[in-house]
Amino acid sequence: MLSLTTPFRFLILVCAVILLAGCPGNKDAATQGKPQGMPTVPVNTALVVHKDMPLDLRTFGNIEPIASVAIKAQVGGELIKVSFKEGDDVKKGDLLFTIQPKLYETQLAQAEANLARDRAQAANARRELARQEQLDAKGGGVQEALDKARTQVETSDAVVKADEALVLIAQTQVGYTTIKSPLDGRTGAIRLREGNLVKVGDDLPLTTVVQLSPIYVTFALPEQHLADIRRGMETRTLPVIARDPKDGHTLGEGALAFIANTVDAATGTVTLKASFPNKDATLWPGAFVDVVLRLDTQRDAIVVPSPAVTSGQRGTQIFVVKSDSTVETRNVTVVRTVGQESILGGGVEAGEKIIINGQSRVVPGAKVIEKAVAIPDKPTSQSGSARMLRLKIVT
Repeated sequence: MLSLTTPFRFLILVCAVILLAGCPGNKDAATQGKPQGMPTVPVNTALVVHKDMPLDLRTFGNIEPIASVAIKAQVGGELIKVSFKEGDDVKKGDLLFTIQPKLYETQLAQAEANLARDRAQAANARRELARQEQLDAKGGGVQEALDKARTQVETSDAVVKADEALVLIAQTQVGYTTIKSPLDGRTGAIRLREGNLVKVGDDLPLTTVVQLSPIYVTFALPEQHLADIRRGMETRTLPVIARDPKDGHTLGEGALAFIANTVDAATGTVTLKASFPNKDATLWPGAFVDVVLRLDTQRDAIVVPSPAVTSGQRGTQIFVVKSDSTVETRNVTVVRTVGQESILGGGVEAGEKIIINGQSRVVPGAKVIEKAVAIPDKPTSQSGSARMLRLKIVT
């Protein structure tokens, strides 16, 4: 019998252990049958959609009142009454100030008395002319007396006309002692109070009335858009939206009302004005706002969430999830972006599933698993309309 030495027996034992360790039957049963390859990547996805998208021109603008009137006195005297409070809303014709009218009422009474006297004298002159004409017709008149009577009638009529003009002036001055609002609007600060002397020709107004409804928003756009804007105004009303520049909240919706007749050569822009109803006075004169001019609407556009579009070695691309949960890349062209959505020129079709988050961990051919993502149903500061990304949630 072959006798084995101790070192040789130890070597045989080690080889047996190695062979047993490499046997498939000793692997963990949980790992049997699993293909070796790339791990599954968790991603967020959305669907490509077709829908109408607005063609907007965005800029900033300044709110301006359509009318602003500085209230000044046209007659002097003591200010005896202020009929409003600072910041009050007033209507056209509402009483604002009253100036002491006694002096002007007295002047009116004097002018009316002079008019009555001169009218009586004019009537007497006409009667005298009639007598002279009767005498002349009978052959007993004197030519000199007839000419004198005719002259007296013409003179009296001229005096009456002058008196009527003086009465009209006096009536106007009496009317000026009460100052009324020339328009619907909001009053400003009151410079003079009761008891002060109002002077004619004072450069400083007693107050200012500013029209708030409707109101203008003035803005400028590059001249290359001028032709499209003019064509749009000829065929329809172009809507304009004013938003708060801080949080994007919509302050009002109006319509384009004015295009300047020249282009600013220094800036290459054209000035435009939009009219807003401003019934709730959210647009305040002098404030700046973000402006969106809706030039047109693109029908049935291919739309994806903007985060789905990334840059690759071959340009702009999108990761598309196929039916077997594997990924492929598509080169796309972004026509323009509206808020958080991008309009594409092709490359994908409506209903296809695309990755909107997690692209950095994905390569073509990899398998992905979809994870939930919360997208609030809230309008963005740029899009101006509420929308929700349509997501398929798989956990």
